[in-house]
Amino acid sequence: MERGRAWEVLVTEHQSAGRGRLDRSWGTPAGTSLTFSATVPAPVDAVGWLPLISGLAVAEAVHALTGLRAALKWPNDVLLTSEGNRKVCGILCEYRPALRSAEALVVVGIGINVSQTRDQLPVDTATSLALAGAGDVDREDLLTTVLDRFATRYAALAAGGSAADGVRAAYRSACVTVGTRVRLERPGQDPCLADAVDVDTDGALIVDDGSGPVRYAAGDVTHLRPASDDGGLA
Repeated sequence: MERGRAWEVLVTEHQSAGRGRLDRSWGTPAGTSLTFSATVPAPVDAVGWLPLISGLAVAEAVHALTGLRAALKWPNDVLLTSEGNRKVCGILCEYRPALRSAEALVVVGIGINVSQTRDQLPVDTATSLALAGAGDVDREDLLTTVLDRFATRYAALAAGGSAADGVRAAYRSACVTVGTRVRLERPGQDPCLADAVDVDTDGALIVDDGSGPVRYAAGDVTHLRPASDDGGLA
């Protein structure tokens, strides 16, 4: 973000002060994860979709390299269905507005648990590719595959029309939040308990607590009961 140039990628071997949503910490033992940030131009009409396509790109890359079935929790957590929908990847996107001659940017930060043991993970709801049986995953291959999938989805989103519609459809197909009872929390507000019914064209989550649909562009979601279809990438 400080450098302010688009299409740059910074990878770290050991992250000790990573930050997730709601200022949660994200640390990883050295050599066990893929942790990186990438800068991309902020698409004028689709900024809200960048976190979502980031998660989609990771899920597609994980499946392509390991065969593991990956699913998405809105907006962008990547879950492994064979591990009881435990979280294998966290993502945080931060917007930097245009400054003088510099264009508006989004910094996409991604952390993927690759080879952690159970004891190295901070919570029971997390997992790693190794724990799911992926074997020895080359982190450089994983990085290039994630970036390739992201670039493809980003280009389609920027193109608009049917190409962008295809991206949105792919995300909805992989998102297990839709069709699930959820608790949605936002800073300074009471939690909302409702059924997640859709993701709209701007990437917002549509929920219904019985009094009609309401959209949320941001928030922290907890699944309260399984979706009727486990979704994911087959």
